[in-house]
Amino acid sequence: MLNRRQLRVKVLQALYAYNQSENKEITAHEKLLLQSVDKVFEMYIWMLSLIDEVVQYAAVDAEERANLHLPTEADLAPNLKITRNKFIVSLLQNPEYLAGLKKYKVDWSFDPELARTIFYALKEAPEYQAYLESEADTIQTDKDIIKFIFKKLILKSVAAEQVFEERFLSWPVDKDTLQALIAKTFKNFSHQEAAKNKLAELSLDWVEDREFLVTLFQQTIRYDREYQQLISGKTQNWEAERIAMMDTMLMKMAICEFMGFPSIPVKVTINEYLEISKEFSTPKSNSFINGILDKVLSDLKSNNKLRKSGRGLID
Repeated sequence: MLNRRQLRVKVLQALYAYNQSENKEITAHEKLLLQSVDKVFEMYIWMLSLIDEVVQYAAVDAEERANLHLPTEADLAPNLKITRNKFIVSLLQNPEYLAGLKKYKVDWSFDPELARTIFYALKEAPEYQAYLESEADTIQTDKDIIKFIFKKLILKSVAAEQVFEERFLSWPVDKDTLQALIAKTFKNFSHQEAAKNKLAELSLDWVEDREFLVTLFQQTIRYDREYQQLISGKTQNWEAERIAMMDTMLMKMAICEFMGFPSIPVKVTINEYLEISKEFSTPKSNSFINGILDKVLSDLKSNNKLRKSGRGLID
C-alpha cells in the first residue's frame, strides 16, 4: 500500500509537472495527481491479470500439444493442476478484481507472446514439476507456485519489465509499491471460501491520505513565494541557478509541513525529505537540504510560525 513517503513522492512529481507546464490551473494538476495514485492500483490489477494469463496458458499449451502430428502419451494426458489453482480460482471470483479488469480495460491481446514465454519458462522450472507431482492440495501450496511465477519469472522477465515501463510511466518509482500490494494479496488470500479473500488496499484510510496529498500539493503552490523567501534568506551565498529545482521543491514541501500540518513531527518531516532527496536529487542535496531546513526551522520557531501542537512534535 502507499505510505506517506510514497504520497510525498507523488506530490513532488506533480509539483515538478506543474512547474514545467504552461498550464497553471491547479485543479487540472490536482486531478492528474489523484490519477497518478489510481495508476498504482491499475498497475496492480494488470499484474494480477498477467499472473492469471500465465496460468491459463497451461490449457492453451495442452491443446497445442494434443494437436501435434505425432503427440506423445504425455502430450495427450497433460497435467493441468495449475488451472485449478485455488489462488487463481479465488481471484477470478473476486468482485473488486473483476471490476478492475473492466474499469481499466485489461486485455493482453496486444502481446500474446508474453504469457507464452513466461509459461514456457515455468514449464522448465523444477519448482513447477514439484508442484505438479505433489499430492498436497492446499491454498498455501497453491499460493507458493503463484509466488514463484511472480517473483522468479515475471519480475525477472525483461519483456514484462518493458511492457509495464511502456504502459506505466511511473513504473520505476511504483514498482516497490506494486510488489508490496502483491505480497499483501498473497497474505489476504488464506481462506478456502473465495468471498473471504480480499484484494490489497491501496490506502488504509483514503479520506485522510487524500486530504494530506491534496493539501500538501495545494499549499506548496499557494504559499510558494513565502516559502521561497524563507529559503532565499538562508541561501544568500548561493547563486540561484546553482540550486537544483528538485532541492527547492523538496524544501518548500518540508516548510509547508512545518507550517501547515500540526500533527506531523518536525523530525519526521525532515527525515522524510532527506530520504526522498537521496533518490530524486543530487548526491550533495542531502546535507544541503538538511542545513537550510535547520536554519528555516530556527527562524519559524523564533517568529512563532511553527504550527505544531503536542509533545515531541517540535524537537
